[in-house]
Amino acid sequence: MPGVALGMFMTDLPYLLTKIYGFADVFMGTIIFVMGISMVLTSIPFGMLADKYGRRNMLIYSSLALSAIVLVFGVSRDPGVLLIAALISGVSEAASSASSNALLADVSGPAKRTSVFTLTYFSFSIALGIGSFSIPLVVVFESLGMGEAEAHTALYVLLSALSIASTAFLLKVSESKTGLRKGGLREMVILKSKGVLVKYTLAGAIIAFGAGMVVPLMTRWFYLQYGIPDSLSGPIIGVSDILIGIATLAAPRTARKFGTVRAIVLTQGLSTLFMFGTPLSPSFAIASVVYTARSFMMNMSSPLSQSMLMGLVPNEERGTASSITAALWRLPNSFSSVVGAWMFGLGLLSMPFFVAGALYIASIALFWKFFGKVTVPGEDPPC
Repeated sequence: MPGVALGMFMTDLPYLLTKIYGFADVFMGTIIFVMGISMVLTSIPFGMLADKYGRRNMLIYSSLALSAIVLVFGVSRDPGVLLIAALISGVSEAASSASSNALLADVSGPAKRTSVFTLTYFSFSIALGIGSFSIPLVVVFESLGMGEAEAHTALYVLLSALSIASTAFLLKVSESKTGLRKGGLREMVILKSKGVLVKYTLAGAIIAFGAGMVVPLMTRWFYLQYGIPDSLSGPIIGVSDILIGIATLAAPRTARKFGTVRAIVLTQGLSTLFMFGTPLSPSFAIASVVYTARSFMMNMSSPLSQSMLMGLVPNEERGTASSITAALWRLPNSFSSVVGAWMFGLGLLSMPFFVAGALYIASIALFWKFFGKVTVPGEDPPC
């Protein structure tokens, strides 16, 4: 359920803030930026804490906090309250990012790591899709006599409550303490995997800047470009998330066939073509299909890249590595959301897609240069 609530929240947020609450596009972009910058500033400390003291409890507390944030955005229109909630959301995301991938890598082992990451990403993508599909519930609430704003509040309260309740399942997850880091602060800041992290985060930051100009703002773009409300565009993005989940199931086979690095480059390269094609679409229906194809191909690479990273860094550094890469992905992604929203406000509805596509190309080329000849530990040769 946390994934369902998050899927609804991140899909609907631009529409909620601008169309329902009446804020300007720049304020909407600022909210997304605050979420990102607070996540960036706290990610590395949380990563170090996760490596030293454990990951499970941190994941539980961050999931509860993120669920509560959905409730706050559903009931408050106060700009100050929303900015504080955005700040807490980013901090909670930092804790979740620092703990989740490291915990997953610990419990899976090298032989099953890619398959476990793929299955987890599949489940999470399906949950995000269901969350986006839940947005039309506002129409049901409206049929019961609620106004549009009240219907959105009801949706946010409902999913927040379900998300908080479902976090109890994480209590059943066990965690080994043998892979945690020893020593004090000096030992914790010296990373054996520094070279890998610099290369990985540099390539990721470029693609993140491009994605931030478009992906978090799609419900707003569909409304500005085609006049489509969130009750219709939300399910379309939900379809995209579900197809992403299905696509990830093919990731292990693709990695076995081409190798992990080649599979990442192939899927991201194909996604770039659809990024360029989305704003050129003559209708909402075609744009939806093209954008879904973009998401399908780009996100097939996500479990592969995360599995690759966890395989290239030592067990005791995985929490820190996850936090560093997440932070340096989120930082440019948050900055570019403001840029994308600003372009939308100027009526430049196609420009963010073209800039994003160019950045995708640069990132993919750099990733290939850095990792084209790397063999991931635990990976069989391509067949």
